[in-house]
Parts: sequence; structure tokens; C-alpha cells
Amino acid sequence: MKPLADCRLYAFVDSAYLNGRTPAELAQLLVDGGADILQLRAKDWPEEDIREAAEAMLPITRAAEIPLVINDHWALASELGAEFCHLGQEDFFEIDDDPTPELAFPGPQLGLSSHAPEQAEAALEEDADYIAIGPVYPTPTKPGRPGVTLDYVRWAAEHLRDCPWFAIGGLTLDNVDDVLAAGARRICVVSAILNASDPARACQQFKERLASVPLEERN
Repeated sequence: MKPLADCRLYAFVDSAYLNGRTPAELAQLLVDGGADILQLRAKDWPEEDIREAAEAMLPITRAAEIPLVINDHWALASELGAEFCHLGQEDFFEIDDDPTPELAFPGPQLGLSSHAPEQAEAALEEDADYIAIGPVYPTPTKPGRPGVTLDYVRWAAEHLRDCPWFAIGGLTLDNVDDVLAAGARRICVVSAILNASDPARACQQFKERLASVPLEERN
């Protein structure tokens, strides 16, 4: 399994962007394009549909030896043996405050969203395995939420040296070089890949941009 530290392109199988493909078909395209880690995100699906999609995707990610992330559903991720569960700020603290917490260990590793430095610092205190930094730019996947701008990316590059982090939100081939110049070395891309006529080629193009900026010693 590819170590998280080596994962640079984080791609999504998102229920809002299937564009006529099954989750497994889309997952295979993203793997073929070189995605290093895949998240299944289906905000509007019942859990049984998410389970079915995850079960179809797991053989693909396992064959490619890359991690699978399930969004929001910690118990399901744990049951299926997914490598990660990703939670938003509100989702995590709702679970964390529950008197019978769902966050039981052993279980999947934990990724947390953050929209400001204080949230990233809180994620570190909660021992998050990775942190998402964003949305860098306004994005249709987070309607109404303003972009955190490149200032937050620069802050993360300076302060998050002990935890892998991914810049996310509105990233395209037109602006990704600015995000990398601000210090990002790992990125999450949703619509710019999933709405492309050839998602596999779009993955390859983002990987080419990432390859131009070595990881060095940064997280």
C-alpha cells in the first residue's frame, strides 16, 4: 500500500460528478491516470448505496495499492477495512462529543477538513493523520463558502511540517501552479478532473505539474 507521505494527487469518486459512470468505472479511470489516493464522497446517498460503491471500489484500489477514503461514514469505513475516513469539522466534533463515541480504534486512519489555522491546529491536537486545507478558491462542491486564499496555503507550508496536508478547493490546471508556488506539495482535485472529457488524462496532467515540484522534506 502506498504510504500517505508519498500520496500527492488525491482524487474523488463523487456522486455529484459520476456523469453516467458507475463508481467502479470512475475509480478505474482515476487509478489509470495515476491518482495516489481516492475518496468516495456521496453526500446524498443512503449508507447502503455507499457500501455497495465502496465494495466495488476496494478491489480496484487494492490492486493499485493505493488508499481508499470513505467520506463521513466512520463505522462503515471501519467495517469495510478502508484505509481512511475523512470528516468535516462539524462531523468530527459531533462524533467526538458523543457519550458513546463512534470513533473506535482500531479503525481507519483519520483525515480532517480545515478552513483556518486554528482548525488545522485543532486537527493536530486530535491526531489527524492528514489535514485538508481549503477551499483555496470558491468551488461548486462547497457552495457559499469563500476561498481561504493562498495565504492559508502559505501558513500550512510553514506550520504543518509534522502532518501531511492537501490543498483543496477550486484547483484547476490554470491555478495549480500558484498553489504549488505557495508551498503545497499535495493536492485534492474534484471537478477539474471529474468534469474533464478524459479524467485519466486530467489526472496525468495534474501529476505532471506535481512532478515539477519535488516533495523535498515538506509535509
